[in-house]
Amino acid sequence: MKQLLQNIRDGKTIIENIPIPTPREGQALVKVSASLVSAGTERMVVEFAEKSYLGKARSRPDLVKQTLDKAKREGIMPTVSAVFNRLDQPMALGYSTAGTIVALGKNMQGFKVGQRVACAGGGYATHAEYNVVPRNLLTPLPKNVDFESAAFTTLGAISLHGFRLAEPQLGENVAVIGLGLLGLLTIQLAAAAGCHVLGIDIDPKRIKLASSLNVESVLRPQAESAAAAFTANRGFDSIIICADTPSNDPVELAGVIARDRAKVVATGAVGLNFPRKVYYEKEISFINSRSYGPGRYDSNYEENGVDYPIGYVRWTEGRNFQAVVDLMGSGKLKVTPLISHRFDIEDGVQAYEVITGKKKEPFLGVLLTYPERKTKEERNVKFPSVVHRPSSIVKLGVLGAGLYANATLLPVIKNNKDFELIGIASSGGLHAQHSGKKFGFQYATSSEDEIINDKSINTIAILTRHDSHSDLVIKAIKAGKNVFVEKPLAITPKQLEQVTKTLSTHHSLLTVGFNRRFSPLIQNLKSSIGNRNEPLHAHYRVNAGYLPSNHWTQDPILGGGRIIGEACHFIDLITFLVGEAPVSVTAHALPNGGKYREDNVSMTFTFPDGSLGVVDYLANGDKSMPKERLEVFCEGMVAVLDDYVSLTTVKDGKKTVQSGAQDKGWRAEMSAFARAIQGEGEAPIPYEHLIGVTKSTFAAVESIRSGNTIKI
Repeated sequence: MKQLLQNIRDGKTIIENIPIPTPREGQALVKVSASLVSAGTERMVVEFAEKSYLGKARSRPDLVKQTLDKAKREGIMPTVSAVFNRLDQPMALGYSTAGTIVALGKNMQGFKVGQRVACAGGGYATHAEYNVVPRNLLTPLPKNVDFESAAFTTLGAISLHGFRLAEPQLGENVAVIGLGLLGLLTIQLAAAAGCHVLGIDIDPKRIKLASSLNVESVLRPQAESAAAAFTANRGFDSIIICADTPSNDPVELAGVIARDRAKVVATGAVGLNFPRKVYYEKEISFINSRSYGPGRYDSNYEENGVDYPIGYVRWTEGRNFQAVVDLMGSGKLKVTPLISHRFDIEDGVQAYEVITGKKKEPFLGVLLTYPERKTKEERNVKFPSVVHRPSSIVKLGVLGAGLYANATLLPVIKNNKDFELIGIASSGGLHAQHSGKKFGFQYATSSEDEIINDKSINTIAILTRHDSHSDLVIKAIKAGKNVFVEKPLAITPKQLEQVTKTLSTHHSLLTVGFNRRFSPLIQNLKSSIGNRNEPLHAHYRVNAGYLPSNHWTQDPILGGGRIIGEACHFIDLITFLVGEAPVSVTAHALPNGGKYREDNVSMTFTFPDGSLGVVDYLANGDKSMPKERLEVFCEGMVAVLDDYVSLTTVKDGKKTVQSGAQDKGWRAEMSAFARAIQGEGEAPIPYEHLIGVTKSTFAAVESIRSGNTIKI
């Protein structure tokens, strides 16, 4: 399928051939008929992408600081690599489309194949021939609303939410400053609600267009005198700012034309330096409107499909969408007069030349259309220029093409002669296509099953979200594939039990992304204590950094929480040094205080030989400090590992320091995995460790909550 993409690194807007996405549970696959280009949000993205590296840095000083902190912790080259990888990720443009449902995932009651819908949401309602869209971002269309009109639904909801925030009453006076798309939609909504509306803009053509919609409008120079006459010198009850300008003039004008204790709502991006005197004297309330309505930016609502009870939240973003299409159906909201340009998706790049001013022509509503194609659409894209490696040991298929895949694992194995990269999958198709092309895979697809059932593949790498790990491990093992799965192996005891049972009845090779035990410095440390006769004590301090409680890794269903999802790394490292999995754990956490989510934790593990391992996993520190520090005490020796950059060993008064570029062991782990597949030894990580470490994370969480020591 064709999709419009923005490359943030080089600033190019391009049309790419992408695999048709596959709908997951709670999603529909929609064949798009029309999409609306946002002259605000999308123009800003494109203009940012077109800046030089220096220009990008100047516009985002917050990201520059994060980059400098990372360079201090991890070194310049790893930081540069990470930054370029981030910039190189393709960005899907668009957030307002309309089309027809052609396939449904599980649990999509109330929707059916063949149903006409409006679609919303960045990353979902993109400029592509097909989109997968979650249920709460889908709105059924009335029969008399065409696809081009329905493509305005998301923008209409932005206007409607801003209007609702003003809380206008029937018969009140409402001023709308800025008559671009948002403003022209807002004046119609206000008129439909029974308000007396005055539009204000600097462009005579837009004044004329507003008048054709039966709404009185004036140019900015006449705004103050017209406002006085319009309101009988009382001032406006509500002022809605829809302008898109860094100027403070709209905010200043709103204060002048407002009545005492009026409300001012900004739905557009405008300067916000308030003139205190007029806002103070009139006690004006100001609200910055946030997108489509309640539910926006709530992943539980938008991605998981959990609606808000109507008795508590009358107008969610989804109910705003429905109200907009109903107003279109009744003829009270007219969008056809607002369309200035139409482009076939094949010519979509021209749309951005229009909205960024490269084409010197006026514009308003810019639509992309999607004519029927005679060619058969595929769920995979092949890359015929790939160099094949018939002698490779590992014929690899990859599930998941996110940040970990692109920044960490795939760069490691791309040039490893033991690996031949066959296929890569991501449910949306886009990231698989980008990674497949970048790293030299033979094909990209949106279907996990296509990878798992491909007979030319003997090994599967699972790099998806944590909740899917165990199911995919089981499917891949049952298909006779060797499996590498990024940690964690499982996020519930039941999942782990199912994986363990599958391993006992099948003979595929399994390893987990516990890469730190393969680090050269850790290997050296292990060698120095390999013949110990006493228990050891290891203390691992992790400056993990803060993650908001709504991040997917914090979700017990999606990510399992940070102890299960990430602290398993550090438990495994100590397990490797000891040589056996823990037998008990006592864990304590700092109070969450409404900010944290059981991620400021001290865990003490005991091991069969009497060794002790302490893992302090902390989210309340400063991320500019190094992330990891390990101290090991054993038989008169002290070893200190600093963030996998240096290892200091002291014994008998003699100090030895080993240092170099940070190496957390990914390359060595994948090489060991390839050798094991070839038959040169056992699994790179003993299954007793994989299972024992995973059990230890479950026990640690139980200990935190119960306050007891838990036997594993």
